[in-house]
Amino acid sequence: MKIVIQGAGAVGSHLAKMLRAEGNEITVIDDDSQRLQNLALNADVLTIEGSPTNISVLKDADTGRADLFIAVYPSAMQDINIVGALLAKHLGAAKVLARINDEEYLKAENKQLFKDMGIELMFYPEKIAADEIVDLLRHAAFTETMDFAHGRLQIGLFKLDENSPLLDNKLIEFTGSMTKEDSEKFRIIAISRGEDTIIPKADTVFQYGDLLFTISKKEGIELLIKYFGKKNIAVEKVMIMGGSRIASMLARSLVKLGIGVKIIEIKLDHCRKLVENLPEDVIVVNGDGRDSSFLYEEGIEGYDAFVALTGEDETNILSCVVAKKLGIPRTIAEVENFEYSRLAEEMGVDSVINKKLITAGRIFKFTLSGKARFVKYMSGTSAQIIEYTVTPGSRITKKPLKDLGFPSGAIIGGVIRKKEAMIAVGDTIIEPHDRVAIFTLPDTIKEVDRFFK
Repeated sequence: MKIVIQGAGAVGSHLAKMLRAEGNEITVIDDDSQRLQNLALNADVLTIEGSPTNISVLKDADTGRADLFIAVYPSAMQDINIVGALLAKHLGAAKVLARINDEEYLKAENKQLFKDMGIELMFYPEKIAADEIVDLLRHAAFTETMDFAHGRLQIGLFKLDENSPLLDNKLIEFTGSMTKEDSEKFRIIAISRGEDTIIPKADTVFQYGDLLFTISKKEGIELLIKYFGKKNIAVEKVMIMGGSRIASMLARSLVKLGIGVKIIEIKLDHCRKLVENLPEDVIVVNGDGRDSSFLYEEGIEGYDAFVALTGEDETNILSCVVAKKLGIPRTIAEVENFEYSRLAEEMGVDSVINKKLITAGRIFKFTLSGKARFVKYMSGTSAQIIEYTVTPGSRITKKPLKDLGFPSGAIIGGVIRKKEAMIAVGDTIIEPHDRVAIFTLPDTIKEVDRFFK
């Protein structure tokens, strides 16, 4: 696939590397020579220096032949991305996507307006991240979570600690201890262990520190939490460190849910802006959230969750570690450096949010067959969760799952058939128009995709 990316900032560079690794032909446009040089040192992509909205530059990038054009210019001015995407569409690009930074553009009537003009997807990474944090706080027993079909199926990520009843048990021993009725409500679909991601077999032994990927029906969530020895924390008060755009959007969403919010922001002038723009129910305090004595003075022990969103990975991780030591049951850190994600988990941070990773999933589905509805990268692994809608006559419908020769690096976890949710097993036969949730490792994605064509 030929892909042109407008913008070599953090998001654009990550997308370029990821999509190039999948064998796509990548061209990146930017007017900052240093950003392009940094990208060229780390990825085998073609770079073109010039204004991202200059028609001649777009033509030099052969935008008219692009299967996909992604406008992610790293600027506060979203107009650059919108103009670039519209120009790319009129030059002949098959699909165009644009990053924005205004929630108003995401209203249904406005999204339709831009879709009519040819922009297939507008995405706001900070808004996506804020929504993801809300989901994590609503499902506080999970390290990460993802809903299918309005929650009828849910993929969850659990970390095994020293008190877990699963430790040192084999998968077959764990499943054998359940009733048939319980086993039909959830399933363990993968394990992330160190640098490896494992599709578990019957004799796989659970170890301390394992990250378990599970899929469950809505009615199986509480059962799953019980089997794993976890507690679903009721989050009623949240302390946020850092007054970023993500923090502001998160605060608004939490207040609407009736959750108390306090924001700690180190810059006084920014505190004043937060007070002016946020609901009165949000408490804004000027201070250094890295100072444990300050946090203690602000009553941190009375909060159910601590979310660090300063824009500095190290600060976010360390402040979450401090919050955990002060007794906060739930901590979430924004971490943009992938190498720090595993470190954060090892240091006790409950969940990690990465804007680049979240955005990549939304975009990656456009490189797959038209029946891929949704893609998400999960923390702690390079694997992806993909939701497909099954086409009549596709290969996936021909035999029971156990007889299909489905790739060993992937597993179908669950199925939505009309309004019914099912946990997939070997005897399951996939039917046309089913929606299926798949966990897949990177090197098997294209092979999995062929089953749905």
